Amino acid sequence: MPFRQALAEVWAEPTARRFTIFVFVSMLAYSAQDLILEPFAGAVFAMTPGESTKLSGVQNAGVLAGMILTGLLGGGFREGGRSRLHLWAIGGCLISAMALVGLAFAGGVGPAWPLHANVAVLGFGNGVFAVAAIGSMMRLARDGAASREGTRVGLWGAAQGVAFGLGGLVGTIAVDLGRIVADSAASAYAGVFLGEAALFLVSALLAARVMSGRAELRARAHRVPVRIATPAVAPRGEPLIEGRPTP
Repeated sequence: MPFRQALAEVWAEPTARRFTIFVFVSMLAYSAQDLILEPFAGAVFAMTPGESTKLSGVQNAGVLAGMILTGLLGGGFREGGRSRLHLWAIGGCLISAMALVGLAFAGGVGPAWPLHANVAVLGFGNGVFAVAAIGSMMRLARDGAASREGTRVGLWGAAQGVAFGLGGLVGTIAVDLGRIVADSAASAYAGVFLGEAALFLVSALLAARVMSGRAELRARAHRVPVRIATPAVAPRGEPLIEGRPTP
């Protein structure tokens, strides 16, 4: 079968299509802050390059902690024998959104803001989301038509790669445009961080939609139609033999 036809069949599957959109939006939010966090620390908090690099280390430590926690506990919480990794993905998106809102307000508060703790929470949320999303990807790859697992994973991997590269570009361009419009660097970065938080909130809604749609499809697949047999009725005065009127 041609690759284009196989890809079209996978895209026609509601769960695969919704998860592709979730992966793209969430990775766009995930990567958009990657290239602007250190410049933000330098421009708004007057950190030196060495100090801002240590700040990235704090974020990476949070990512590692979130990944380890999700890896250890994410598969243990089950409902009806099924993994609840989608709840971890939603939680990771919400934690990341909350941390980004905190960064948006950090510039207005100044040095009094607990920047290192805020960045650590952001990294933790990113780590939880990343592992839960990958685990969900492996589970969802088996949903739908047989012999399409590789095409589904390839589609989701392509969405992730494109969004990751595009996110860094969009984040830096948005900051430059914000500096032109806003009256301060803090306001420019705040606008970008709020935009990323909104993307993570949308991602959480998309993840919930993916799993609710999957549950609905499973319920339809297991639903057995009930047929009610109706007894045969012979014309008046004619006896029935094995459910049929005698000739």
